[in-house]
Amino acid sequence: MEKRFNNVDDEPRKDISPDGPAEKDIELTPDQQVKAEPMEGPDSVIEKLQAQVADKDKELAELKDRYLRTLAESENARKRIRQQSDETIRLQRENLLRELLPIVDNLERAVEAARSGGNGKSIVEGIEMVLRSMLDFLKTHGVTQVSSVGQPFDPQRHEAVDQIESTQHPPNTVINEFHRGYQIGDRLLRPARVAVAKGTQESDHGGNGNGAGGDDVETR
Repeated sequence: MEKRFNNVDDEPRKDISPDGPAEKDIELTPDQQVKAEPMEGPDSVIEKLQAQVADKDKELAELKDRYLRTLAESENARKRIRQQSDETIRLQRENLLRELLPIVDNLERAVEAARSGGNGKSIVEGIEMVLRSMLDFLKTHGVTQVSSVGQPFDPQRHEAVDQIESTQHPPNTVINEFHRGYQIGDRLLRPARVAVAKGTQESDHGGNGNGAGGDDVETR
């Protein structure tokens, strides 16, 4: 008699062998794979750490050597600049003193002429020669005299040490110099010490009441 299978469930299982269920490949997750790997021993870990420390020590030594070389080069550069600066100053000082020597020679000649009993004219000529030499020397270094007499008083260029009543000069006019002023280039090297004119009492209080006397100049 023929056997029929009415349901799908009644069909014979083709994946079942007489020897039992078929084996399937089992896939492991990454965590399971890591866990499955054999762990390294303590000696291997220590060796790796020691190698890393050695590399860092080598890198640190190279950086230290580079730093020391840079520091030494910088110090040598500073020394060279300082030596060059000192040498430049020394040469400039020697040149300045060398240019002063002819003036000293002229002064010695003037003193010798005075001691030899020469007339006053030769002594004056000698002193004038020394003065011209000195002024020429200053001019070569950019130093010039400031003309003050007859000029209006300028507190930026003059130092007033006296005030003199005068009817011949307008008030606040420089009428006398006690020592000359000098400038180097456009900068004042030394102000001139001067006497300044001021109006007379008659001009201050007389006439039509409009005195010509200006403000008093502060003297030192």
